[in-house]
Amino acid sequence: MQLTGIHHLTAITANARGNNQFYTQTLGLRRVKKTVNQDDTSAYHLFFADGAGSPGTDITFFDWPAAPERRGTNAITRTGLRVGEDSMDYWADRLSGLASKITTLDGRPTLDVEDPEGQRLRLIAAPTPAGQPWDRSDVPAEHQIHGLGPITISVPELAPTQAVLTQVMNMRLVRDYASPDGQGQVHVFEMGEGGAAAELHVAVQPGLPQARQGAGGVHHVAFRVPDTAALTAWTDRVARFRVPSSGEVERFYFRSLYFREPGGNLFELATDGPGFDVDEPFETMGESLSLPPFLEGKRQQIEAGLKPLA
Repeated sequence: MQLTGIHHLTAITANARGNNQFYTQTLGLRRVKKTVNQDDTSAYHLFFADGAGSPGTDITFFDWPAAPERRGTNAITRTGLRVGEDSMDYWADRLSGLASKITTLDGRPTLDVEDPEGQRLRLIAAPTPAGQPWDRSDVPAEHQIHGLGPITISVPELAPTQAVLTQVMNMRLVRDYASPDGQGQVHVFEMGEGGAAAELHVAVQPGLPQARQGAGGVHHVAFRVPDTAALTAWTDRVARFRVPSSGEVERFYFRSLYFREPGGNLFELATDGPGFDVDEPFETMGESLSLPPFLEGKRQQIEAGLKPLA
C-alpha cells in the first residue's frame, strides 16, 4: 500500500476577500470551488488549484474570524508550490516585496514568500508532474504553478512521528538537511514514486514554543489515495495500528479519513475523485456557491450568512 502524493492543503484565512484576490490574481490559480466548511456552514471553504482542479494542486482555505497564528512547533509550517525550472526569475520579479531572494534548498531552487496574512509558502523549481494551465490566469501558462509539494511540518521530536510515517503510512526516510531558519534538522520522507509532489519534510525543532493555530496558519494536510476501495484499506490499516481516526467521511468532492500524528498535526487521506465538476460544469466551476446535497436545503440561510468575495 502506497500513498501517491500530496492531495491538498487546507489553511485558515480571516479575510476571504483578500485571500481570494491573492491566490487568484497574484498567484494566478483558478478558484475551482466556492463552498462552505461542511462542519461550520458560516465559513467559506475556498479551493484554489490548477486549471482542471487536479488532485495534488489545490490549496484551500477556511474563512474563520481567527487571531493570527502563533508560530512554533507542532504545526504545519511551509507549503511548497512547484513551478517550472525556468520560472523562478519570473516569480521573484512578480512577488518582489513579498518574497525572499532565490536560494538553493535541499538541492532545488526555492523562493520563500508570505501571503498578506503571513501564510508561509515556498515556490520550488520542481516542474513534474505538471499542472493543467488555466487560460484565464493573470500568469502566463509557462509560468503557472504546477501543484503542491513538498509540505513541511515541525515537531519537537522525530521518533514518534517517524514511526507513524514509516510503519503506518509506508513513507520512506530518504535524506535530511539543515532547516533554513537555523532551527534544527529537516528529515525528508517520500511516498509513492517520490519527488517534490510526494514529499513530507519533517523539521525537528524542540527549541520552539508550541504553535497556536490561527489566521495565516495551516489546518491540515491531505495525502492522495486513488479511490474509495483504497481509502477503506487505509482506514482498516490505521485501525489495526490503533491510531484514533475520524472514520471515513464523505466530502462529496472526495472521500476522506482524518487522524493526528504524534506531533499533533492533522493528516487527511483523500480520494482522487470524483472531483470538483461533480456538481457544476467544468467550464464554470468555482464561480458560484456550490453546496453538497445534504446542505442544499439550507442554501438560502447559508448564503445570507456569507460575505461577498468581490
